[in-house]
Parts: sequence; C-alpha cells; structure tokens
Amino acid sequence: MSDTGKVKGPASYFPSIIKTYGKPIEHWQEIIRAQDGMTHMQIVNFLKATHQLGHGHANALVAATLAERKP
Repeated sequence: MSDTGKVKGPASYFPSIIKTYGKPIEHWQEIIRAQDGMTHMQIVNFLKATHQLGHGHANALVAATLAERKP
C-alpha cells in the first residue's frame, strides 16, 4: 500500500498557510531567508511576533526553508 501522492512533513501545512494568511509560500520563505544568523526558534518567534503566524505554521515554514540549506 503506497501513499506517494500525500504530502508529508512541513509542506503538509502549506495549503493551510496560504489559505489562512493569503500569501504564497515564497513570500514567507523570502522573509525567513532574510533572517540570516538567527536560529530556527528565533525565526519562529520572529514570525509569530511580527507577522502573527501561529506556532505550527511558523515552525513548518522555518523547517522547510532551512532544510534547503542542508547538503
């Protein structure tokens, strides 16, 4: 039994993030990439405080975006 069509991990939050905040994922990723030198949780807290994102949404965006940096 395969569920290859189902999105897993942080990206599974993306449709809800787009619907809730009305901005494309790329918008949030640009903001996250601009927070150079900050830790994962510092960026999550920044998004929550500055852009009123929920914790789960902020965490998913940061995890997915920072994962791009890993070789």
